[in-house]
Amino acid sequence: MFDIRPDDLTGEQTRALLALHLSGMHANSPADSVFALDLSGLTMPDVTVWGVWNGDTLAGIGALKVLGGGSAELKSMRTHPDHLRRGVAAALLDHIIAEARRRGITQLSLETGSGPAFDPALALYRKRGFANGEAFGDYTPSAFNQFLHLSL
Repeated sequence: MFDIRPDDLTGEQTRALLALHLSGMHANSPADSVFALDLSGLTMPDVTVWGVWNGDTLAGIGALKVLGGGSAELKSMRTHPDHLRRGVAAALLDHIIAEARRRGITQLSLETGSGPAFDPALALYRKRGFANGEAFGDYTPSAFNQFLHLSL
């Protein structure tokens, strides 16, 4: 079973997985459509990051950014390539949803891209009840990005 715990972003495995996440977002998205948070963005006070550990190995990361007014945003979900299709993302998403509910969040949203690189994540989000909707926060809609929301 996985151990999901808050991550302070100081560990080598976490930084490497975050770098992989950012490079993947840049490789699969138009330059003006990459909204993934870098290390400085993930260390802001309104963001909580969790790591999914399988023993001593980091299997995935994900974050919750509180937006205010009962809303929060899912950020930086990434499973390490060595752990794909083993339930890492599902366990982490369930954890973040439960934590958002515990914090009194009533609307959980996310922004993501389009195309084959994003299809597995989109399938997971939709399986958990996320539905396409309007842009939120500072996002501007484009032909590439899409916005999903889950009422809690």
